[in-house]
Amino acid sequence: MVVGHDRRYQAEQFAAAAAEVLAGNGFKVYLTDGPTPTPVISYAVVDKKAAAAINITASHNPYTDNGFKVRDENGGAIDPEGLIRIESNIPESEDEVKRTPLKDAIDTGAIVMFDAAPAYITHIETLIDLQPIKDAGLRVMVDPMWGNGAGWFPKLIGGGATEVFEIHQDRNPNFPEMARPEPIPPNVDVGLKATLEYKADVLLINDGDADRLGIGDEKGQFVNQLTVYALLAYYLLEIRGMRGPIVKTLSTTTMLEKLGKIYDVPVYNTGVGFKYVAPKMIETDAIIGGEESGGYAFRGNVPERDGILAGLYFLDFMVKMNKKPSELLEVLFDKVGAHYYDRIDTPFKGDRAEKIHRIETADPDTIGGLKVTALETVDGYKFVLEDGGWLLIRFSGTEPIIRVYCETTYQDRVDAILQDGLKIAGIDDGDM
Repeated sequence: MVVGHDRRYQAEQFAAAAAEVLAGNGFKVYLTDGPTPTPVISYAVVDKKAAAAINITASHNPYTDNGFKVRDENGGAIDPEGLIRIESNIPESEDEVKRTPLKDAIDTGAIVMFDAAPAYITHIETLIDLQPIKDAGLRVMVDPMWGNGAGWFPKLIGGGATEVFEIHQDRNPNFPEMARPEPIPPNVDVGLKATLEYKADVLLINDGDADRLGIGDEKGQFVNQLTVYALLAYYLLEIRGMRGPIVKTLSTTTMLEKLGKIYDVPVYNTGVGFKYVAPKMIETDAIIGGEESGGYAFRGNVPERDGILAGLYFLDFMVKMNKKPSELLEVLFDKVGAHYYDRIDTPFKGDRAEKIHRIETADPDTIGGLKVTALETVDGYKFVLEDGGWLLIRFSGTEPIIRVYCETTYQDRVDAILQDGLKIAGIDDGDM
């Protein structure tokens, strides 16, 4: 088993406790010797030919949280049925837990401390030639959001004509200057400002465990994660000439369907979360899989979100096209048309079942002035609109929050679509 952790409060102690329990139950454990990005931990499963991994991280969540992630023998997310099986084995009492103290387990070789970075870097160099990026003379701003991605881009692409600048690179589990280490506005605002101050060509943003990627352009503007997904898919299809399926959650962009038609590749929609994306990627040998939160996975790598590799691919896209991010966006929109996206997360009061009933029986003819052509209920309630855009209403699985998302080809209708979505969900000013 591989065990790793992030930079949050007591994460290393939490990881050590998990390793002690595994050792006490007869497993050999490879325990990372420091905070390690989630994609690096996931690759270590494959490199060590391990059965699975435990990763102590709360990813993009607020500083008050921590989390327990598990990965399968492929380094990918375990499907929902597997998670239920794991949870069913949690004992009622700590007295039932077998555990070998860390020092004793290290002394006997049951736990081995290791650095997961070298094997991952060797692997990455088989997927992308880093030298052209190093030689390109780019000015790259990086915001690792106080997390595990700190130091990785300087290590991978520094030392040549390209200059790499980092902010928020130290360990600070309070995550100052942002509400949480999630690479979306307003958490990215300080990084966008720094991009302009340093006259950088691009801003790369990783979340707390570096499995997600956010992008800021050379003008200090945030490039939303749906657009980044379409750009990465276009890069693989057009620049690298790859062919194969695209896997996407239903909450991400319809630009992928348009690219699928242009390049004659299938596009599969899944429920929201990599626990659905990863199995579908393996099943279909997809070239890319992704979700609305900014997580992207790639063929040849583990079927897991990788914010480091995604950032390197984006830089390679810039180098190969000799264009800055805003110019790449123009190329994409020339291909598939302009698309606009936004999202509202809001707490709600009252009975959840009543809200669900209200949504299921709403049956609107139009949303935001656009005709509704279909309703999909794979994961939440997705109203498909006449322009190919959509409105999605989903409930959080862990807290009383409703998420309302939309994508449309009409920039001036985004707010109207979202407001209609809130009305359909029965959200009024008293709820927000």
